[in-house]
Amino acid sequence: METLDRWLVGADNALRTLSGAVHAARPYPADGVAVGAPALSEAERRLAGALLRVDHVGEVCAQALYQAQALTARDDAARKRMVAAAREETDHLAWTQQRLDELGDRRSRLNPLWYAGAFAIGTLAGRLGDRLSLGFVVETERQVEQHLASHLDRLPAADSRSRAIVAQMKEDERRHAEGAQSAGATRLPLPLRWAMRAAAKVMTVTAHRI
Repeated sequence: METLDRWLVGADNALRTLSGAVHAARPYPADGVAVGAPALSEAERRLAGALLRVDHVGEVCAQALYQAQALTARDDAARKRMVAAAREETDHLAWTQQRLDELGDRRSRLNPLWYAGAFAIGTLAGRLGDRLSLGFVVETERQVEQHLASHLDRLPAADSRSRAIVAQMKEDERRHAEGAQSAGATRLPLPLRWAMRAAAKVMTVTAHRI
């Protein structure tokens, strides 16, 4: 596609992401969970909702990051890899959105801010070159994988539906990191990895409440 066409597609993706007009291409992981699972208490429902809201914000950011990195990629293969990963992350976005609806909870009110910030970071990563951009993918996905593992530890034991979703997301993030690594990613400097962790911490703490 021409540059203008890619930017128009990116703008359309942003609108769909922020409006909630997204649909998963793969089956909903929670569909395989037994209907007769124990009911959640109100405290468990609120905790699950807060954790899924954070995960949903992570997917909003993933869409922005991958779209920005695809727009700024120099090599067609790197661009196609970013676009393909964004498509799979759309499943995560739709799944977490559906689970929030089931829990009677809401998405973060700051999603436009999260998207804009992540898009700016993704643009900067892309401008640094494809190998560093892929390194950014590796580090991001590794951090997300760890984050999802912590949510599996924190989610109520009775919330089998949320746990099924998060477990599938964790597996997908692992594959994304491995794919970017095998494509020639450059390892990011330690200070940059620390800065990414600090930014992620601010996002997760804020999205848990707002």
